[in-house]
Amino acid sequence: MNQCPPQMALAFSLALLLFASQGFPADAVGPSLPNDLPPITQSPGEHLPGKVIWHDLVTPDLEAAKRFYSGLFGWSFRDIGSGYSVAYNEGEPVGGIFERPLAAGSHRQPLWLSFIAVGDAGNIVRAAEQDGAKLLAGPKGHPNRGDQAVLSDPEGAMFAVLASSNGDPADYLPSTGDWIWSAVLVHDPDQEAAFYQKVFDYDVFDISEGEPLQVVLSSQDYARATIRPLVHGAHGRPRWLGFVRVADVASSASKAKSLGARVLVEPRTDRQGGRIAVIADPSGAPLGLMEWNATGTQRAQEPK
Repeated sequence: MNQCPPQMALAFSLALLLFASQGFPADAVGPSLPNDLPPITQSPGEHLPGKVIWHDLVTPDLEAAKRFYSGLFGWSFRDIGSGYSVAYNEGEPVGGIFERPLAAGSHRQPLWLSFIAVGDAGNIVRAAEQDGAKLLAGPKGHPNRGDQAVLSDPEGAMFAVLASSNGDPADYLPSTGDWIWSAVLVHDPDQEAAFYQKVFDYDVFDISEGEPLQVVLSSQDYARATIRPLVHGAHGRPRWLGFVRVADVASSASKAKSLGARVLVEPRTDRQGGRIAVIADPSGAPLGLMEWNATGTQRAQEPK
């Protein structure tokens, strides 16, 4: 495992992240999606394996979700078939919302599902299963979107892989309202880092600095995600957590609350100088908010 300079890490102080989450059942994602999904990028691009390139919200109320995210981030939406809508930020697609009703008495919770770019979804699924992952849905091909599959990693954190038909969104500093970062919250960061490194060929950087083990996953010399430990004794389930860039995290958290969300982690400054918060939307799906004032993309570098 490599050491990593602190300016690259985009590491977040999530020590108060104690929320419990059960996630949707395996059949909640994938099988009922429409076949005519649009490409994830409007301009053909190169493939960037290992990059988080898409997010889908699985929620019991599509229209309520659209109202919330339109009000919070200014996203617009285009419905695709029945029960699926594509979200746009400043005219660019940023994610989808998939309606899946909850069964009466269910303790399952809505979630945002992170999609990792791959070259061949079938090969990645086979490699992941050999290293302890479980296949939950797919692989399934969509003519304009590509081949995608949903898995859970060895600790049960759900994620998806996508071999995009149109290439992947380019690396750039995300605009306000775009996804800016991902964190993987697990019980054993060392074991999980080994899994993701082997399956996705990530470079892995240790950013612990005397704290409990934390690592950054990197590809194409860009930092892609942090793996962090769940708080000891917490009942939260391992998960991927995406962060959306906002202009003012305190204002956005307050606005989210006024729109029916709960604030799970109050606005705070992380050790790199950015400000973060974690909310649960009105349906209960957690996501992060991040205020980031840097002017360039964050590149992973080998230590000198």
